[in-house]
Formats: sequence, structure tokens, C-alpha cells
Amino acid sequence: MANTLPKILPSFSSLVFIIMILTVAVAVTTSAKHDSFFHELLFPTELGISQQDEKLTHLHFFFHDIVSGTNQTAVRVAAAPSSETSPTGFGSVVMMDDPLTETADRSSKIVGRAQGMYGSASQSELGLLMVMSFAFTEGEYNGSSLSVLGRNTVESAVREMPIVGGSGVFRFCRGYAQAKTHSIDEMEAVVEYDVYVFHY
Repeated sequence: MANTLPKILPSFSSLVFIIMILTVAVAVTTSAKHDSFFHELLFPTELGISQQDEKLTHLHFFFHDIVSGTNQTAVRVAAAPSSETSPTGFGSVVMMDDPLTETADRSSKIVGRAQGMYGSASQSELGLLMVMSFAFTEGEYNGSSLSVLGRNTVESAVREMPIVGGSGVFRFCRGYAQAKTHSIDEMEAVVEYDVYVFHY
């Protein structure tokens, strides 16, 4: 009876081979679908934004870097052995959580915090590498932030640093910050900031 089966039916080993090939093909297809999620081309309108929605905002506030005393907001967390003898403090790193206020008076309304770090990155001048976020706590910008990454030559009258991104209302932003020293003493540096950002 077994010999009467039509010759067109595959043998058991052929069936196993076909099932294995199909299984591998399905696995590869499924894997390719998952891998393609790594990148996806989107149009801004799919996120509800368009070129017409872009606006330019100017922010103005004062930064208080308090380096000593009971209300210290900037603390040195690392230093190269040679930073003590370097005229620029080259190699020292400071962590900060500085208040941002409406006016130069430290007791004026706080509009946010400058949180991050700066390091002395120049051997020839007082040049800092700034890595910080302006985290806002006031009005329509409450909960939003701007990220700054750039060079700050402290003794220059005006320093310009790039705004490299943001969160909240500042998603997809780009712009720059201008810093001007308002006052400086042994305890505190007060810096005036004008920030210009394009955002949606």
C-alpha cells in the first residue's frame, strides 16, 4: 500500500527541510521589521510642526555663581595636580546648581537654575568649557530647558556659546547665548545672559 503513494509527494526529510527554510525566512523577515525601527524617515508635519510654526525667542536673565559662603552653588569636584600652580587653574572642574534671576539682585525672582559643570580648559587664559542646562521654573517655560555646550573666555566683555538643544517648549531648538560679566568678587560672579533660540 505504501508503494502506491503518488511520487509527487515529498519525502519526510524533504518536508522537514522545507519547514526549516520557511522558519528561517519568517525569522529573518521579523528581524528585519524590528531592525527597521532603529531609523524612520518622518516629516515635521507628522509631529504637528511646520516651518511656519517656528519662532524666535529672546530670554534675558542673570546667573549667580556662588563659589563660597553658606549659600555656595558651585563646588570644585576635581582638579589636576598642576591646577594649584597654574595661573588659569587649568584642569580644575566645578559642578554647579546656580540660580537664574530676573535682575542682577540675587533676591529677585528666580526663573530657573543653571545646572551642569565647567572646567578650566585653557593654559593661556581664563577659558572655561561650559556644559550646562538652563532649567526654567517660571511661566510658560516652567519644566523646559536649554542645553549649552561651548567655550567661555571669562575675561572677554561678551562671550558667545551655542545652544545645542532643549526640552519641553524648546524641543528642536537652536540658537546661542551671550554672556556678560555684571559683577565679580571672591564669593560670587553675576553674569548677564541674553539667549536667542529658534523653536516651535
